Amino acid sequence: MNGLSIAPIVLALVWGILGLIFWQRTRVLRWLGVAGSTSFVALSIVLLLLVQKEQFLVIQVGAWRAPFGITITIDLLSALMVTMTSVLAWFIALFSLTEVDEAQARYGFYPLFFLLLMGVFGAFTTGDLFNLYVWFEVMLMASFVLMALGGHRAQLEGATKYVLLNLIGSTFFLIAAGLTYSMTGTLNMADLAVQIREVEHSTLPLVLSAIFLVAFGIKAAIFPLFFWLPASYHTPPIAVTALFSGLLTKVGVYAMLRVFTLIFPMNGTILQSILLILAGFTMVTGVLGAAAQWDLRRLLSFHIISQIGYLIMGLGLFTPLALAGTIFFTLHVVIAKAALFLVSGMIQRLTGTFNLKPLGNLAQTQPAMALLFAFPALSLAGLPPFSGFFAKLALVRAGLEVQQGAIVAVSLAVSLLTLFSMSKIWQEAFWKPAKREEKGALPANLWGAVSGIVLVSVLLGLLANPIMTLSLQAAHQLLQPSLYVQAVLGGLP
Repeated sequence: MNGLSIAPIVLALVWGILGLIFWQRTRVLRWLGVAGSTSFVALSIVLLLLVQKEQFLVIQVGAWRAPFGITITIDLLSALMVTMTSVLAWFIALFSLTEVDEAQARYGFYPLFFLLLMGVFGAFTTGDLFNLYVWFEVMLMASFVLMALGGHRAQLEGATKYVLLNLIGSTFFLIAAGLTYSMTGTLNMADLAVQIREVEHSTLPLVLSAIFLVAFGIKAAIFPLFFWLPASYHTPPIAVTALFSGLLTKVGVYAMLRVFTLIFPMNGTILQSILLILAGFTMVTGVLGAAAQWDLRRLLSFHIISQIGYLIMGLGLFTPLALAGTIFFTLHVVIAKAALFLVSGMIQRLTGTFNLKPLGNLAQTQPAMALLFAFPALSLAGLPPFSGFFAKLALVRAGLEVQQGAIVAVSLAVSLLTLFSMSKIWQEAFWKPAKREEKGALPANLWGAVSGIVLVSVLLGLLANPIMTLSLQAAHQLLQPSLYVQAVLGGLP
């Protein structure tokens, strides 16, 4: 069964090749997107069940033993992230059936869609730092072309800013990986977890941790490294933006979780305090930026930054409950945020604009759409019984347990500001009177995709107990690096 750990990467590659074969047959390409995403969902569920039973799935590619070969490892955190990615991809593929036009499909939307997913799956399952860097670059290439798809001036400007700032992050990553290799002679994560503890100079690991923090911080869009995100996320087609909103920054957070629990545990270091400060500023600047926006996509883009602050808060607190809160929050926010972007796409399709000022009255003319907006919006604000409430409750409890009252107070205040910004969208788009004509009925696939992802968001709240149990199990695995080391280097049955 260990061989299945590489299956998500191989499967994404196969579907990508099929996309290239059917390059000009757009009707076939659209259904390839749905079929491929369905296969990812089925595979990820199998992987999740296997990992719950066996704890780790490890394969040494080419039969080269670690640390000399390429290691692919899936633990509970990896399995949850792969499952979340697959579910999101399925709804995006369904949404894209009518929202990706002929030209965008012919320019390679679907092969790039699979290439991006291959990079994400690779990042979530790789067992060494160099390949993590490679998968980041695969994602960067695919996302850059997806962002520029269509060739409009705004898209090209956004894509250029996006790729330039992310290349800076990649440079920091490469520098940190090079220094790590020169210091330890290995880039295998499990081997590094052992070797790094034998480094005599106690400040070197701390310096490397700081460089990794900058590299992953740019990828994750934390304060003050987030400027690439609001400058670029409002330009591509809405299916692309929704996909990016759910995945790209979360891969950066995943890399932090992996590196700062396995290789450079930050418990008790100064980086832990720095991360908590950065988490607070990320929350506040993101939500204030959102409150000042009148374009739906820009507003939601700033909210991505704000929510990243909560994810970083859990890592900074560094307790089992806090890490479980971060994992639960990641699952919740990926779905809720993508749902809100897809609703904004429905609004634009119906009214022709993302600008809130000319909008209004949608609650009366489109009550079903109003509900589809309200559920993930309330979840994002953290109101019970939605998933955001349980995720924030875990983080708040964890913060109070370790007497970090300041970050807890900031997180609660930002929740109120999030509710304010969501009510702004509600007031402007759905509630206030407006005189305008809507552009007829929306396609059934849009209603299906958005209804489905909103249903998943609601289910995350209704099934909060078992999902939190899974998140706690994943957190305990993260905080016991010896389990990972034994699984990769030998020792576990």
